[in-house]
Amino acid sequence: MVKPKKRLGQHFLTDSSIAERITKLLQNESETTVVEVGPGKGILTDFLIKKAGNNLHLVEIDQEAVDFLRIKYPEMNENLIEGDFLKQDLRQLDGSISVIGNFPYNISSQIFFKILENKDIVDEVVCMIQKEVAQRIVSAPGNKQYGILSVLLQTWYDIKLEFNVKPGSFFPAPSVISSVIRLKRNNREKISCDENFYRGTIKMSFNQRRKVISNSLKSILVNLNPDIEDFGLRRRPEELSVEDFIELCTKLEKIKK
Repeated sequence: MVKPKKRLGQHFLTDSSIAERITKLLQNESETTVVEVGPGKGILTDFLIKKAGNNLHLVEIDQEAVDFLRIKYPEMNENLIEGDFLKQDLRQLDGSISVIGNFPYNISSQIFFKILENKDIVDEVVCMIQKEVAQRIVSAPGNKQYGILSVLLQTWYDIKLEFNVKPGSFFPAPSVISSVIRLKRNNREKISCDENFYRGTIKMSFNQRRKVISNSLKSILVNLNPDIEDFGLRRRPEELSVEDFIELCTKLEKIKK
């Protein structure tokens, strides 16, 4: 018996029809290594084994769940990784990767940053997360929910919110509605500025999102003298698209050099 643990943010999906619907969103399972994050009692795994076979790897941090999964899926023992997904070296796996799972709400943002670190090998992501986070990720410029994750993920992925899941489909029932989203790697191979500078500028801009960007980026602009009108620095960060941020960072980087 696997008991949900609050410290791990576990809410086990109990509706197998929703589990099947989630796994059907995975499109590249025959061409990629499929990594399921936090399989728990295996409600998604039941369908993923049929779809992905030997391409499937399970990453589970909960010892009780690991013991359960080893008994339930003895054929998966070699592909069952006991540990924290955030600490796994995904580059040890073969080829491109598809990530799927019901992400623990308390670390979902960290999982997305892990995916961004491996964007050159993570081709596809299908996941269930808190609705509020999902809406933030898919938000367009001009929306108050648009933020750091929106810009960074949309830089590298095409993202779609697929459907919502009510609390009653879980045990224990969470206090929020969940959403299933799918991310597919876009065709962007690189950007015209340093990626670390790009990430840092975006984070700095949204850390003071109510201010115009020229105020948020004072530490960067202190030794520069850009034309504020031309650079769009009088706008708030939520007004800038991915392309706007890339252009802004490229111009600032050139002035710095």
